[in-house]
Amino acid sequence: MEFVQTADGSKTLYHAEVGEHYHSKHGAQQESKHVFLNTGLRHWLEMSGKTNVAILEIGFGTGLNFLNTADWTSQNQITLDYVGIEAYPLTEELIAQSGYNEYIATTIWDFFLEKYPQALNHKVQFSGDIQWKVAVDKVMDFETVDRFDVVYFDAFAEIHQPEMWTLETLSHISQFLNPGAVFVTYAITGNLKRAMKSLGFQIEKAPGAPGKREMLRATKL
Repeated sequence: MEFVQTADGSKTLYHAEVGEHYHSKHGAQQESKHVFLNTGLRHWLEMSGKTNVAILEIGFGTGLNFLNTADWTSQNQITLDYVGIEAYPLTEELIAQSGYNEYIATTIWDFFLEKYPQALNHKVQFSGDIQWKVAVDKVMDFETVDRFDVVYFDAFAEIHQPEMWTLETLSHISQFLNPGAVFVTYAITGNLKRAMKSLGFQIEKAPGAPGKREMLRATKL
């Protein structure tokens, strides 16, 4: 695996065995902020009026979505409880090559690299306002008593990882969500919309990140 530059200047990791990039080649940083931070988290905060949020990420990968989220919530006095699921966690040495420190506050970046090994299967805390854990699990093996307000669904594309987009997998994830929770992903397909509707979600077509016309946002009723 190696980091490659995307259209917005930020890097993404290319997984040759899977045949896919971890983030959009049209702009890793742009996609992360547009799809997950803005269309997901900020939308939920505006709708709920709350100042604390619990986020579940499917496909923690390089940690870019967590870094952008932790950076933004720390600047906006939002209390964050973040759990990422990652069956095959990357090493901190590899993640350190990402260059994401160029976009993230130094305090958040340093916390991330220092605590990453401890965060694998253990919750760690930063400045009292950020709790974070990476559950080293396959999604269908993940279990928790926690409930979440926002889901960042950032699995590889269905063509490469079809098992992640099945009704069974989406149903397993949805059981961990609070009423009114928001599910966002970079993709939108007829099968995905039908699956989410059948699980009791209200479906929205939101504008996509660069390179994609639309994306999915779904709200649990």
